[in-house]
Amino acid sequence: MSEFIPYIVEEREETGLYNAKMGIWLFLASEVMLFGGLFSSYVMMRVGALHWPHGSSILNVPLATLNTLVLIVSSVTMVLAWASLRLNDFKKFRLNLGLTILCAFIFLIVKYFEYTAKFHHHLFPKTSTFLAIYFTMTGLHAIHVIGGIIVNAYNFGPGSKMWKTQPHRFINRIEVSGLYWHFVDLVWIFLFPVLYLL
Repeated sequence: MSEFIPYIVEEREETGLYNAKMGIWLFLASEVMLFGGLFSSYVMMRVGALHWPHGSSILNVPLATLNTLVLIVSSVTMVLAWASLRLNDFKKFRLNLGLTILCAFIFLIVKYFEYTAKFHHHLFPKTSTFLAIYFTMTGLHAIHVIGGIIVNAYNFGPGSKMWKTQPHRFINRIEVSGLYWHFVDLVWIFLFPVLYLL
C-alpha cells in the first residue's frame, strides 16, 4: 500500500519534508498559537493587575524544578530512541523510549501531588485569577503529556511491528513523535519560569 501513497518516506521536492513531518510542523504551529494566546493573556492580566502574587509564594518551586529536570531527561531519551533506530539498535530504542514514557509518568505523578496539595489547602481555580491561569495552563500541558504517553506507548508496543516491515517509515514515525514530545517539553520550559519564578 505504501507505494500508492507518495512521500511517506521520501521528502517532497518543494519542502524537503516527508508528509508526516510536514503534518506535525503544521500541527505544532497551531499549538504554538494556542499556548501563545494563553501566555499573552497571562502577561496582559499580570501587567494590568494592581496586586499579583509571586508564583513562589503559592506554588511548589522544588517540585516544579524536579519536573523540569524530568522533562529535560525525557527529551534526551527521546532523541536517543530515534538515534538508536538510525543505528539499527532496536533494543536500545525500546530502552530509551521506555525511559521517555517513564519520565512522562513521573511528571504526571509529581503534578498530581502538586495539585492535591493545592486542593488540600483550599486553593482552587476559582480562588484567584492567578490560580485560574495556573490550573488552565498546567492542566492543558498535562493533557499534552498524556497524549505523548499514548503515542509513545503505541510506538513502544504494537506500533513497533512496523520496524520489521518498513523500518525507514518507523524511524520517521519516531522522529515525528519526538518533535511533538520536544514541543511539550519546550512549553514546560516556558511555563516553569513564568508561573513559578517570576
